[in-house]
Amino acid sequence: MAGIPWLRANRDDLRRRAVRHIEGGDPDSAALVLLADADDWWDGPAPSPGDLRAALGAATLREAVTLLGMGRVGAYFLHRWSDPTWLAVLALTTRHSPARLPVLELACGAGHLLRELRLRGHRDVTGIDVVFAKLWLARRFVVPGARLVCADATAPWPLRPPGRPAYVACHDALYFLPRKEEVVRRALAYAGGGGVVLGHCHNSLVDGPVSGLPLDPPGWRALLPGALCYDDAELTRSALEGTPPRPRGAGELSGCAAMALVSGPPPPSVSGPLRYERPVPGRALRPNPLYHDGLLRWPGERWRDEYGPAARAYLPERVDLGRALLADARSGRLTPRVAELARRRVLLDLPERW
Repeated sequence: MAGIPWLRANRDDLRRRAVRHIEGGDPDSAALVLLADADDWWDGPAPSPGDLRAALGAATLREAVTLLGMGRVGAYFLHRWSDPTWLAVLALTTRHSPARLPVLELACGAGHLLRELRLRGHRDVTGIDVVFAKLWLARRFVVPGARLVCADATAPWPLRPPGRPAYVACHDALYFLPRKEEVVRRALAYAGGGGVVLGHCHNSLVDGPVSGLPLDPPGWRALLPGALCYDDAELTRSALEGTPPRPRGAGELSGCAAMALVSGPPPPSVSGPLRYERPVPGRALRPNPLYHDGLLRWPGERWRDEYGPAARAYLPERVDLGRALLADARSGRLTPRVAELARRRVLLDLPERW
């Protein structure tokens, strides 16, 4: 469906229902069956059949996530470009770039990282996620050119390794997954000596709004022996300050809220458009939709509580964006002021149909 192979494990009844609709000449109804499916962690209400059908014709990402009933996950997708964990992803990808390696992102969600890679010239990018609706959003609104597969990363992967070194990433998701050892083992085998990057792995020793199955730092390090480890908060600061993050030793990570691990070749030096925390030159920038009449407004209490404390370090409470500055931003002119506001996430490179 939508050019996305659907290969979820243990969903035989769902597959049969979708196939019956396709064989009956009704692909839209097959899509609705798959769009209604969620992961095992989801505890929100299911969207109504009418909303699901309306989502097929949604004109924007924000309209689609509303109709699909994505709740807090929808807010996360819509404002991923603003949150501090996203800045950490960008800093980590700058420091440990895939260069020319084929890329596989596990639990890719709506394809935010795949989009950044495509914008910077990467063409061999694949995303895998267990939720079809997230991949459908990626295909429709975020990164149409990526290869996307709906499958369970904790089951045997329906992907053939590329036959050369690859770059496997998993950001802000591995702590949700059971059988983490199997997932990482498959990632290392798929990478074939390339790189494995595990970002934003929650620390079970630190209290906070954490879901899933987090580990303590020794537990995470045991999954990827010999990996370079980073404090996620320092990665966010690295993105804001433009300085390289420093790998941390075992004794320095016990108090961090989340950490990142990287196994692979030494990081290359990168500059220019390969600095993922900086906008791609010539790309149109738009005001961050968190601002309403120049005032910062959080998209909800959960987002505010989880991301707001760190986001306040770079998102000002009030902004005044004049016509000349907005004209520069929309035309892709990275003047010093435009670049500064982009660094602080006041100006964003959003999908055209955000």
